[in-house]
Amino acid sequence: MEKQAFIEAGRITNTHGVAGEVKIEVWLDSPEFMKRFKRIYIDGRPCVLRSARVHKQFLLCSLEGVGDVNAAMALKGKTVFIAREDAKLPAGTYFLQDLIGARVVDEQEREIGILTEVMERPASNIYVVKGETEHLIPAVPEFIMSTDIEAGRITVRLIEGM
Repeated sequence: MEKQAFIEAGRITNTHGVAGEVKIEVWLDSPEFMKRFKRIYIDGRPCVLRSARVHKQFLLCSLEGVGDVNAAMALKGKTVFIAREDAKLPAGTYFLQDLIGARVVDEQEREIGILTEVMERPASNIYVVKGETEHLIPAVPEFIMSTDIEAGRITVRLIEGM
């Protein structure tokens, strides 16, 4: 599976203050993770973060070239991306978007379908797998036996009624 060069990281929901800061709803694991980046991308263009801080599960950022509330307001509603090459993930971890399109097989190597969506829920993520039928599979060790991002393959254990 080909990995995308840019990862959707969040959305600018509003401005903050009058000095041009923007408020970002972060779609990554945490605002703290995103705070470590020196640059983000908006509309395909790099934007340097002059400063970033976490406030109530949002990231408040001051961007180079955005000096007042009017300039910040023009960014409201825009999707924010990070470059994959800038993301240093711990070994064995991956971005959820890298799972989309993966082949899903059971323990006996029978084809279940293709992972089409990851529903993020408080208890655990749920994988939506579409094949001959649709399966909703909790992303927990009891059901997910292995995940091979490079091969684009997930091995699962299904139970009756799943």
